Amino acid sequence: MREYLLVLLVAASVTYLLTVVAREIALRTGAVARVRDRDVHDEPTPYMGGLAMLGGLGAAYLVARQLPFLSQQSPPFVFRDAAVVLVAGALICFVGVLDDIFELDALTKLGGQLIAVGILIGFGVQFYFVTLLDGTQFTLDLSQGALFTGFLVVATINAVNFVDGLDGLATGVVGIGALAFFAFCYQLTSINNTSRASTAALLSIALAGVCLGFLPHNFNPARLFMGDSGSMLIGLVLSASAVTLSGQFSASELSVDGSGSPASLAPTLLPIVLPISILLVPLLDLVLAVVRRTWAGRSPFSPDKQHLHHRLLEIGHSQRRAVFIMWLWAALVAFGTVFASLYSGPMVVAALVVGLLVTVALTFLLPAVGPRRVLPSQAATEVERVLDASGERTQDGTAGPGDGRHPSL
Repeated sequence: MREYLLVLLVAASVTYLLTVVAREIALRTGAVARVRDRDVHDEPTPYMGGLAMLGGLGAAYLVARQLPFLSQQSPPFVFRDAAVVLVAGALICFVGVLDDIFELDALTKLGGQLIAVGILIGFGVQFYFVTLLDGTQFTLDLSQGALFTGFLVVATINAVNFVDGLDGLATGVVGIGALAFFAFCYQLTSINNTSRASTAALLSIALAGVCLGFLPHNFNPARLFMGDSGSMLIGLVLSASAVTLSGQFSASELSVDGSGSPASLAPTLLPIVLPISILLVPLLDLVLAVVRRTWAGRSPFSPDKQHLHHRLLEIGHSQRRAVFIMWLWAALVAFGTVFASLYSGPMVVAALVVGLLVTVALTFLLPAVGPRRVLPSQAATEVERVLDASGERTQDGTAGPGDGRHPSL
Protein backbone atom coordinates (compact mmCIF):
# COMPACT_ATOMS: atom_id res chain seq x y z
CA MET A 1 0.00 0.00 0.00
CA ARG A 2 2.85 2.43 0.76
CA GLU A 3 4.24 2.04 -2.75
CA TYR A 4 0.82 2.69 -4.26
CA LEU A 5 0.54 5.81 -2.08
CA LEU A 6 3.91 6.98 -3.40
CA VAL A 7 2.73 6.42 -6.98
CA LEU A 8 -0.34 8.55 -6.24
CA LEU A 9 1.77 11.37 -4.76
CA VAL A 10 4.23 11.31 -7.68
CA ALA A 11 1.40 11.48 -10.22
CA ALA A 12 -0.27 14.33 -8.32
CA SER A 13 2.94 16.34 -7.84
CA VAL A 14 4.17 16.05 -11.43
CA THR A 15 0.75 16.87 -12.84
CA TYR A 16 0.43 19.88 -10.55
CA LEU A 17 3.82 21.24 -11.67
CA LEU A 18 3.34 20.50 -15.38
CA THR A 19 0.07 22.42 -15.55
CA VAL A 20 2.13 25.62 -15.65
CA VAL A 21 3.97 24.33 -18.73
CA ALA A 22 0.74 23.12 -20.36
CA ARG A 23 -0.90 26.49 -19.78
CA GLU A 24 2.00 28.33 -21.42
CA ILE A 25 1.91 26.00 -24.45
CA ALA A 26 -1.84 26.54 -24.77
CA LEU A 27 -1.45 30.33 -24.69
CA ARG A 28 1.34 30.27 -27.27
CA THR A 29 -0.61 28.01 -29.66
CA GLY A 30 -3.95 29.78 -29.23
CA ALA A 31 -5.65 26.79 -27.61
CA VAL A 32 -7.99 28.94 -25.53
CA ALA A 33 -11.65 28.36 -24.71
CA ARG A 34 -13.56 31.41 -25.90
CA VAL A 35 -16.69 32.44 -24.05
CA ARG A 36 -19.72 31.05 -25.90
CA ASP A 37 -23.41 31.28 -25.18
CA ARG A 38 -23.64 27.72 -23.87
CA ASP A 39 -20.57 28.06 -21.60
CA VAL A 40 -20.64 28.98 -17.92
CA HIS A 41 -17.13 30.46 -17.69
CA ASP A 42 -16.93 34.22 -18.23
CA GLU A 43 -13.25 34.60 -19.21
CA PRO A 44 -11.18 32.95 -21.99
CA THR A 45 -9.36 29.98 -20.43
CA PRO A 46 -6.47 27.90 -21.88
CA TYR A 47 -6.93 24.24 -22.79
CA MET A 48 -4.33 21.42 -22.95
CA GLY A 49 -4.50 20.16 -19.39
CA GLY A 50 -4.14 16.70 -20.91
CA LEU A 51 -0.44 17.32 -21.50
CA ALA A 52 0.15 17.74 -17.76
CA MET A 53 -1.98 14.67 -17.04
CA LEU A 54 -0.03 12.56 -19.51
CA GLY A 55 3.21 13.71 -17.90
CA GLY A 56 1.90 12.73 -14.47
CA LEU A 57 0.89 9.26 -15.67
CA GLY A 58 4.29 8.75 -17.30
CA ALA A 59 6.16 9.84 -14.17
CA ALA A 60 4.06 7.53 -11.98
CA TYR A 61 4.80 4.62 -14.32
CA LEU A 62 8.57 5.26 -14.32
CA VAL A 63 8.70 5.56 -10.52
CA ALA A 64 6.60 2.42 -10.06
CA ARG A 65 9.11 0.43 -12.13
CA GLN A 66 11.81 1.31 -9.60
CA LEU A 67 9.89 0.43 -6.44
CA PRO A 68 10.94 -2.88 -4.81
CA PHE A 69 7.54 -4.50 -4.41
CA LEU A 70 5.86 -3.39 -7.61
CA SER A 71 8.91 -4.04 -9.79
CA GLN A 72 10.01 -7.37 -8.27
CA GLN A 73 6.79 -9.00 -7.04
CA SER A 74 4.57 -8.27 -10.03
CA PRO A 75 4.27 -10.55 -13.09
CA PRO A 76 5.93 -9.19 -16.26
CA PHE A 77 2.59 -8.43 -17.94
CA VAL A 78 1.65 -5.86 -15.26
CA PHE A 79 4.03 -3.17 -16.53
CA ARG A 80 3.73 -4.37 -20.12
CA ASP A 81 -0.04 -3.83 -20.18
CA ALA A 82 0.33 -0.52 -18.32
CA ALA A 83 2.80 0.65 -20.99
CA VAL A 84 0.34 -0.31 -23.74
CA VAL A 85 -2.38 1.77 -22.06
CA LEU A 86 0.00 4.73 -21.75
CA VAL A 87 0.95 4.51 -25.44
CA ALA A 88 -2.73 4.46 -26.43
CA GLY A 89 -3.29 7.33 -24.00
CA ALA A 90 -0.47 9.35 -25.56
CA LEU A 91 -2.06 8.90 -28.99
CA ILE A 92 -5.51 9.96 -27.84
CA CYS A 93 -3.95 12.90 -25.98
CA PHE A 94 -2.23 14.00 -29.20
CA VAL A 95 -5.56 13.87 -31.05
CA GLY A 96 -7.04 15.96 -28.25
CA VAL A 97 -4.24 18.52 -28.51
CA LEU A 98 -4.98 18.91 -32.21
CA ASP A 99 -8.63 19.41 -31.36
CA ASP A 100 -7.79 21.97 -28.67
CA ILE A 101 -5.86 23.97 -31.29
CA PHE A 102 -7.75 23.38 -34.54
CA GLU A 103 -11.21 22.13 -33.38
CA LEU A 104 -11.41 18.82 -35.22
CA ASP A 105 -14.75 17.47 -36.35
CA ALA A 106 -16.45 14.67 -34.45
CA LEU A 107 -15.66 11.94 -37.00
CA THR A 108 -11.94 12.75 -36.96
CA LYS A 109 -11.86 12.49 -33.18
CA LEU A 110 -13.79 9.22 -33.34
CA GLY A 111 -11.18 7.90 -35.77
CA GLY A 112 -8.44 8.76 -33.29
CA GLN A 113 -10.33 7.00 -30.52
CA LEU A 114 -10.70 3.86 -32.64
CA ILE A 115 -6.98 3.84 -33.44
CA ALA A 116 -6.18 4.10 -29.72
CA VAL A 117 -8.55 1.21 -29.01
CA GLY A 118 -6.84 -0.72 -31.81
CA ILE A 119 -3.52 -0.33 -29.99
CA LEU A 120 -5.04 -1.77 -26.82
CA ILE A 121 -6.58 -4.73 -28.63
CA GLY A 122 -3.50 -5.33 -30.80
CA PHE A 123 -1.37 -5.83 -27.70
CA GLY A 124 -3.88 -8.03 -25.89
CA VAL A 125 -5.56 -5.50 -23.59
CA GLN A 126 -9.17 -6.56 -24.10
CA PHE A 127 -12.00 -8.57 -22.58
CA TYR A 128 -11.52 -12.36 -22.62
CA PHE A 129 -14.60 -13.48 -20.70
CA VAL A 130 -17.85 -12.19 -19.29
CA THR A 131 -20.05 -13.65 -16.58
CA LEU A 132 -23.73 -14.04 -17.34
CA LEU A 133 -26.49 -13.27 -14.85
CA ASP A 134 -26.93 -16.96 -14.00
CA GLY A 135 -23.25 -17.21 -13.02
CA THR A 136 -22.11 -18.93 -16.21
CA GLN A 137 -18.76 -17.77 -17.50
CA PHE A 138 -18.82 -17.03 -21.21
CA THR A 139 -15.45 -17.04 -22.97
CA LEU A 140 -15.21 -14.49 -25.78
CA ASP A 141 -13.35 -15.13 -29.00
CA LEU A 142 -10.91 -12.43 -30.12
CA SER A 143 -13.37 -10.60 -32.38
CA GLN A 144 -16.11 -10.55 -29.74
CA GLY A 145 -13.69 -9.36 -27.09
CA ALA A 146 -12.38 -6.65 -29.42
CA LEU A 147 -15.88 -5.34 -30.19
CA PHE A 148 -16.88 -5.38 -26.54
CA THR A 149 -13.66 -3.61 -25.51
CA GLY A 150 -14.00 -1.00 -28.25
CA PHE A 151 -17.57 -0.20 -27.29
CA LEU A 152 -16.80 0.22 -23.57
CA VAL A 153 -13.66 2.32 -24.08
CA VAL A 154 -15.14 4.63 -26.72
CA ALA A 155 -18.35 5.08 -24.70
CA THR A 156 -16.35 5.97 -21.58
CA ILE A 157 -14.12 8.42 -23.46
CA ASN A 158 -17.11 10.30 -24.84
CA ALA A 159 -19.03 10.19 -21.55
CA VAL A 160 -16.11 11.87 -19.76
CA ASN A 161 -15.94 14.42 -22.57
CA PHE A 162 -19.65 15.18 -22.11
CA VAL A 163 -19.40 15.64 -18.34
CA ASP A 164 -16.54 18.13 -18.71
CA GLY A 165 -18.87 21.13 -18.58
CA LEU A 166 -18.07 22.79 -15.25
CA ASP A 167 -14.76 23.65 -13.61
CA GLY A 168 -13.41 20.56 -11.87
CA LEU A 169 -16.42 18.36 -12.67
CA ALA A 170 -14.86 15.71 -14.91
CA THR A 171 -11.60 15.80 -12.93
CA GLY A 172 -13.39 15.01 -9.68
CA VAL A 173 -15.79 12.42 -11.11
CA VAL A 174 -13.00 10.41 -12.75
CA GLY A 175 -10.71 10.82 -9.73
CA ILE A 176 -13.42 9.47 -7.42
CA GLY A 177 -14.08 6.58 -9.80
CA ALA A 178 -10.37 5.76 -10.00
CA LEU A 179 -10.07 5.68 -6.20
CA ALA A 180 -13.10 3.42 -5.93
CA PHE A 181 -11.72 1.05 -8.54
CA PHE A 182 -8.32 0.96 -6.82
CA ALA A 183 -10.04 0.05 -3.55
CA PHE A 184 -11.84 -2.77 -5.36
CA CYS A 185 -8.66 -4.12 -6.99
CA TYR A 186 -6.58 -3.95 -3.82
CA GLN A 187 -9.20 -5.45 -1.53
CA LEU A 188 -10.01 -8.19 -4.02
CA THR A 189 -6.38 -9.35 -4.19
CA SER A 190 -6.19 -9.21 -0.40
CA ILE A 191 -9.30 -11.37 0.04
CA ASN A 192 -8.06 -13.93 -2.51
CA ASN A 193 -4.49 -13.84 -1.17
CA THR A 194 -2.99 -13.06 -4.57
CA SER A 195 -0.34 -10.55 -5.58
CA ARG A 196 -1.28 -6.97 -4.69
CA ALA A 197 0.52 -5.79 -7.84
CA SER A 198 -1.82 -5.54 -10.81
CA THR A 199 -2.12 -3.31 -13.84
CA ALA A 200 -5.62 -2.22 -12.84
CA ALA A 201 -4.49 -1.11 -9.37
CA LEU A 202 -1.40 0.67 -10.74
CA LEU A 203 -3.30 2.56 -13.45
CA SER A 204 -6.24 3.50 -11.24
CA ILE A 205 -4.11 4.88 -8.40
CA ALA A 206 -1.96 6.82 -10.88
CA LEU A 207 -5.11 8.20 -12.51
CA ALA A 208 -6.46 9.25 -9.11
CA GLY A 209 -3.18 11.06 -8.43
CA VAL A 210 -3.29 12.83 -11.80
CA CYS A 211 -6.82 14.10 -11.10
CA LEU A 212 -5.79 15.19 -7.61
CA GLY A 213 -2.83 17.16 -8.97
CA PHE A 214 -4.83 18.79 -11.75
CA LEU A 215 -7.83 19.78 -9.61
CA PRO A 216 -6.29 22.87 -7.89
CA HIS A 217 -5.77 24.44 -11.32
CA ASN A 218 -9.13 23.30 -12.66
CA PHE A 219 -11.48 24.08 -9.77
CA ASN A 220 -13.68 27.16 -10.08
CA PRO A 221 -12.44 29.64 -11.14
CA ALA A 222 -10.32 27.43 -13.39
CA ARG A 223 -6.95 28.65 -14.66
CA LEU A 224 -6.66 25.73 -17.08
CA PHE A 225 -9.13 23.39 -18.78
CA MET A 226 -8.24 19.78 -19.50
CA GLY A 227 -9.71 20.09 -22.99
CA ASP A 228 -10.27 17.05 -25.18
CA SER A 229 -6.61 16.15 -24.67
CA GLY A 230 -7.37 15.53 -21.00
CA SER A 231 -10.95 14.25 -21.08
CA MET A 232 -10.24 11.61 -23.73
CA LEU A 233 -7.01 10.58 -21.96
CA ILE A 234 -8.54 9.99 -18.53
CA GLY A 235 -11.59 8.33 -20.05
CA LEU A 236 -9.37 5.86 -21.88
CA VAL A 237 -7.18 5.11 -18.84
CA LEU A 238 -10.21 4.61 -16.57
CA SER A 239 -11.90 2.13 -18.91
CA ALA A 240 -8.67 0.39 -19.95
CA SER A 241 -7.69 -0.21 -16.32
CA ALA A 242 -10.96 -2.09 -15.86
CA VAL A 243 -10.40 -4.05 -19.07
CA THR A 244 -6.98 -5.29 -17.86
CA LEU A 245 -8.64 -7.32 -15.10
CA SER A 246 -10.14 -9.63 -17.71
CA GLY A 247 -6.73 -10.64 -19.03
CA GLN A 248 -4.93 -10.89 -15.71
CA PHE A 249 -7.54 -12.55 -13.47
CA SER A 250 -9.80 -15.50 -14.05
CA ALA A 251 -13.43 -15.50 -12.97
CA SER A 252 -12.55 -17.66 -9.95
CA GLU A 253 -9.90 -15.16 -8.84
CA LEU A 254 -12.51 -12.42 -8.96
CA SER A 255 -14.59 -14.21 -6.32
CA VAL A 256 -14.99 -12.66 -2.90
CA ASP A 257 -14.21 -15.84 -0.97
CA GLY A 258 -11.42 -17.31 -3.10
CA SER A 259 -13.31 -20.57 -3.53
CA GLY A 260 -13.79 -20.41 -7.26
CA SER A 261 -17.53 -19.93 -6.92
CA PRO A 262 -18.25 -16.28 -6.26
CA ALA A 263 -20.50 -15.49 -3.34
CA SER A 264 -21.88 -12.72 -5.50
CA LEU A 265 -21.90 -11.99 -9.21
CA ALA A 266 -20.97 -8.38 -8.56
CA PRO A 267 -17.16 -8.89 -8.40
CA THR A 268 -17.04 -10.69 -11.75
CA LEU A 269 -19.32 -8.13 -13.34
CA LEU A 270 -17.67 -5.09 -11.75
CA PRO A 271 -14.85 -4.67 -14.32
CA ILE A 272 -17.61 -4.19 -16.90
CA VAL A 273 -20.12 -2.38 -14.74
CA LEU A 274 -17.86 0.03 -12.83
CA PRO A 275 -16.81 2.35 -15.69
CA ILE A 276 -20.48 2.54 -16.67
CA SER A 277 -21.73 3.00 -13.10
CA ILE A 278 -19.16 5.69 -12.29
CA LEU A 279 -20.23 7.61 -15.35
CA LEU A 280 -23.91 6.73 -15.04
CA VAL A 281 -24.92 10.37 -14.70
CA PRO A 282 -22.88 11.63 -17.71
CA LEU A 283 -23.93 8.61 -19.77
CA LEU A 284 -27.56 9.41 -18.97
CA ASP A 285 -26.83 13.00 -19.92
CA LEU A 286 -25.32 11.77 -23.20
CA VAL A 287 -28.40 9.70 -24.06
CA LEU A 288 -30.78 12.52 -23.15
CA ALA A 289 -28.77 14.99 -25.24
CA VAL A 290 -28.90 12.75 -28.31
CA VAL A 291 -32.65 12.19 -27.91
CA ARG A 292 -33.32 15.87 -27.21
CA ARG A 293 -31.37 17.14 -30.21
CA THR A 294 -32.65 14.48 -32.59
CA TRP A 295 -36.25 15.11 -31.51
CA ALA A 296 -35.72 18.81 -32.24
CA GLY A 297 -34.47 17.98 -35.74
CA ARG A 298 -30.85 18.93 -34.98
CA SER A 299 -27.62 16.96 -35.20
CA PRO A 300 -26.86 14.83 -32.10
CA PHE A 301 -23.46 16.59 -32.02
CA SER A 302 -24.90 20.13 -32.02
CA PRO A 303 -24.16 21.86 -28.70
CA ASP A 304 -26.77 23.24 -26.34
CA LYS A 305 -27.12 24.45 -22.76
CA GLN A 306 -29.47 21.82 -21.38
CA HIS A 307 -27.02 19.35 -19.83
CA LEU A 308 -27.58 18.12 -16.28
CA HIS A 309 -24.98 20.48 -14.82
CA HIS A 310 -26.76 23.38 -16.51
CA ARG A 311 -30.00 22.24 -14.87
CA LEU A 312 -28.30 22.25 -11.44
CA LEU A 313 -27.28 25.85 -12.02
CA GLU A 314 -30.81 26.75 -13.09
CA ILE A 315 -32.42 25.40 -9.92
CA GLY A 316 -30.20 27.58 -7.76
CA HIS A 317 -26.83 25.89 -7.17
CA SER A 318 -23.61 27.85 -7.60
CA GLN A 319 -20.96 26.41 -9.91
CA ARG A 320 -18.93 25.04 -7.03
CA ARG A 321 -21.95 23.55 -5.32
CA ALA A 322 -23.21 21.98 -8.56
CA VAL A 323 -19.81 20.34 -9.01
CA PHE A 324 -19.83 19.12 -5.42
CA ILE A 325 -23.32 17.64 -5.87
CA MET A 326 -22.22 15.69 -8.95
CA TRP A 327 -19.13 14.52 -7.09
CA LEU A 328 -21.42 13.18 -4.37
CA TRP A 329 -23.49 11.26 -6.91
CA ALA A 330 -20.31 9.84 -8.48
CA ALA A 331 -18.98 8.78 -5.06
CA LEU A 332 -22.30 7.24 -4.06
CA VAL A 333 -22.51 5.15 -7.21
CA ALA A 334 -18.81 4.22 -7.45
CA PHE A 335 -18.07 3.35 -3.82
CA GLY A 336 -21.57 1.96 -3.34
CA THR A 337 -20.99 -0.44 -6.23
CA VAL A 338 -17.61 -1.49 -4.84
CA PHE A 339 -18.80 -2.01 -1.26
CA ALA A 340 -21.92 -3.86 -2.35
CA SER A 341 -19.81 -6.18 -4.51
CA LEU A 342 -17.33 -7.05 -1.75
CA TYR A 343 -19.46 -6.96 1.38
CA SER A 344 -23.02 -7.68 2.43
CA GLY A 345 -25.18 -7.18 5.47
CA PRO A 346 -27.51 -4.61 7.01
CA MET A 347 -24.70 -2.12 7.75
CA VAL A 348 -23.80 -1.88 4.05
CA VAL A 349 -27.45 -1.41 3.07
CA ALA A 350 -27.98 1.20 5.78
CA ALA A 351 -24.88 3.15 4.72
CA LEU A 352 -26.00 3.18 1.10
CA VAL A 353 -29.53 4.30 2.01
CA VAL A 354 -28.22 7.12 4.22
CA GLY A 355 -25.81 8.20 1.50
CA LEU A 356 -28.62 8.25 -1.06
CA LEU A 357 -30.95 10.28 1.17
CA VAL A 358 -28.24 12.84 1.98
CA THR A 359 -27.29 13.24 -1.68
CA VAL A 360 -30.90 13.63 -2.81
CA ALA A 361 -31.54 16.19 -0.07
CA LEU A 362 -28.48 18.24 -0.99
CA THR A 363 -29.43 18.09 -4.67
CA PHE A 364 -33.06 19.22 -4.46
CA LEU A 365 -33.65 20.76 -1.03
CA LEU A 366 -30.55 22.92 -0.60
CA PRO A 367 -31.44 25.43 -3.37
CA ALA A 368 -34.90 25.91 -1.83
CA VAL A 369 -33.50 27.18 1.52
CA GLY A 370 -31.24 29.80 -0.03
CA PRO A 371 -31.58 32.69 -2.48
CA ARG A 372 -32.06 31.68 -6.08
CA ARG A 373 -28.98 32.28 -8.21
CA VAL A 374 -29.37 33.85 -11.64
CA LEU A 375 -27.06 32.81 -14.46
CA PRO A 376 -25.55 35.56 -16.65
CA SER A 377 -27.55 34.37 -19.66
CA GLN A 378 -30.74 34.34 -17.59
CA ALA A 379 -29.96 37.84 -16.29
CA ALA A 380 -29.54 39.16 -19.84
CA THR A 381 -32.86 37.64 -20.86
CA GLU A 382 -34.56 39.14 -17.85
CA VAL A 383 -33.11 42.57 -18.61
CA GLU A 384 -34.47 42.38 -22.16
CA ARG A 385 -37.90 41.32 -20.88
CA VAL A 386 -38.08 44.22 -18.41
CA LEU A 387 -36.94 46.72 -21.04
CA ASP A 388 -39.59 45.51 -23.45
CA ALA A 389 -42.29 45.69 -20.78
CA SER A 390 -41.31 49.22 -19.75
CA GLY A 391 -41.11 50.52 -23.29
CA GLU A 392 -37.49 51.56 -22.87
CA ARG A 393 -36.43 49.97 -26.16
CA THR A 394 -36.16 51.69 -29.50
CA GLN A 395 -37.28 50.39 -32.88
CA ASP A 396 -33.89 48.81 -33.57
CA GLY A 397 -34.02 46.79 -30.35
CA THR A 398 -31.53 48.85 -28.35
CA ALA A 399 -32.27 50.37 -24.98
CA GLY A 400 -33.97 53.75 -25.11
CA PRO A 401 -33.08 56.90 -23.17
CA GLY A 402 -32.86 56.61 -19.43
CA ASP A 403 -30.51 57.03 -16.54
CA GLY A 404 -28.18 54.25 -17.79
CA ARG A 405 -28.87 51.85 -14.94
CA HIS A 406 -30.12 48.29 -15.33
CA PRO A 407 -33.51 47.56 -13.83
CA SER A 408 -33.37 45.49 -10.68
CA LEU A 409 -33.73 41.75 -11.24
